[in-house]
Amino acid sequence: QVQLVESGGGLVQAGGSLRLSCVPSGGAFSRYYMAWLRQPSGKEREFVAAIRWNVENTYYSDSVKGRVTISRDNAKSTVYLQMNSLKPEDTAVYYCASSSRRNINIFAGSAYDYWGRGTQVTVSS
Repeated sequence: QVQLVESGGGLVQAGGSLRLSCVPSGGAFSRYYMAWLRQPSGKEREFVAAIRWNVENTYYSDSVKGRVTISRDNAKSTVYLQMNSLKPEDTAVYYCASSSRRNINIFAGSAYDYWGRGTQVTVSS
């Protein structure tokens, strides 16, 4: 069974940066999109960013556009989320997710087949 494993979360001051990483374990799997979603405490899960694996098209939510970059290293089979100019409202558990399908609503959590367990990002003011 494929498992996505996130790392790189932590505590950072407002204005700081973090880079999250996500790598699959448990075997090969097909992925068309990989994405990051987040869930602030007590709130709904929300889309952050996605990347179309083969062509590296990227997509961002309005709330992070210009501050966040999603990228991937095909050789390492890893997807990254570089987050700069972090704000307290970015505090959340960040999840890595993947979908093997092309025609999905990338902004919806239900579109993704595999998920990681999440990594906590806390931004202090």
